[in-house]
Amino acid sequence: MDLLQQFSEKYMKDKAPSVRVGDTVRVHIRVKEGSRERIQVFEGTVIAKKHGGVEESFTVRRISYGVGVEKVFPLHAPTIEKVETVRKGKVRRAKLYYLRDRVGKAAKVKEDL
Repeated sequence: MDLLQQFSEKYMKDKAPSVRVGDTVRVHIRVKEGSRERIQVFEGTVIAKKHGGVEESFTVRRISYGVGVEKVFPLHAPTIEKVETVRKGKVRRAKLYYLRDRVGKAAKVKEDL
């Protein structure tokens, strides 16, 4: 167990971003296309967090051109440049999968003041 913990600490980020379910976040991802590298931004609502430690990941959902798009991001991945919190959400669930069935204003999360 000690060896596994030592291995996982090597790959964990020192300052991991604080991401909570219900928050609207802007994730900056480093994308490599051929020999070029650029930063791509994905903004949406965090609907789930899974696991812990090195394997910790979070799912972000947004509506793009009328179609729901979800992406799962590993929290400690080196391709994630930064995660900005746009607004805090007030939720009472650990997983917000019910937002998949909702459209428009019904899919909004109340803001935590």
